[in-house]
Amino acid sequence: MDFVKKHYEKVLLSVVLAGLVGALVFLPVIISADKQKQIDMKNQIINPSTKPLPDLDLTPQTAATARVQTPCSYDFNTTNKLFNPLEWKKSADGTIFPIKPGHEIDASAAVITKIAPLYFTLTLDAVTTNELGARYTIGVERQAAPTRAMQQKTRRFVSVDDPKKDLFTLLKISGEPENPDQLSFKLADTGETALLSRDKPFQRVDGYAVDLRYDPERLAFAGRRVNATISFGGDSYTIVDIKPDAVVLLAQSNQKKTSLRYAP
Repeated sequence: MDFVKKHYEKVLLSVVLAGLVGALVFLPVIISADKQKQIDMKNQIINPSTKPLPDLDLTPQTAATARVQTPCSYDFNTTNKLFNPLEWKKSADGTIFPIKPGHEIDASAAVITKIAPLYFTLTLDAVTTNELGARYTIGVERQAAPTRAMQQKTRRFVSVDDPKKDLFTLLKISGEPENPDQLSFKLADTGETALLSRDKPFQRVDGYAVDLRYDPERLAFAGRRVNATISFGGDSYTIVDIKPDAVVLLAQSNQKKTSLRYAP
């Protein structure tokens, strides 16, 4: 004990030196182990060990592709209650009902049964003579006139001394005045020349009349002209145009025009 007390500094220094020597002896081992640890960490990061992924389950996609290849068919006529393409009508008593295709009750359901031309006709009805010369009786028929009275046949009397009337003017007499071969007139409305003889009247088309049929209500409208009004299917329609092959109707409720084709 006395030795330790007298030389404890030397003993302590010897222990420290021994520890340093031991550390120096094991330092290469520690350095080698640390280096190997770094190498292992680098290899694990760069080349990690992985397991193969499982096979993809493409069942939902395969089923969707199969559904796309099969066309869908939707019935919007008899089964669908939301997006219904049928036309609906309201009756006079307030009942709302659908119109099935092919059973329309609007203007498109009307059928043209006949379109007839309306003529403006001039005829040489008589020739009379007196001390003043020859006088000609000209028959006038205007089928397209707006009133029934104006549509009736009337007569005009013309001569060389009195050639001008409201509808025409006598221009020329061919042949003997008492027995003319032909009379030439200038028409007041168009300015055209009308040639007229006893056996050959002058005739031109001034318009058309139409016969219509409306089967849903078993209605028929005969001899209707432009501006005439007809009523069917809960609405009234004005005939705004008549051509040789078509008729145009104008609905008074919504001003919609409907063109009907004529196929005799």
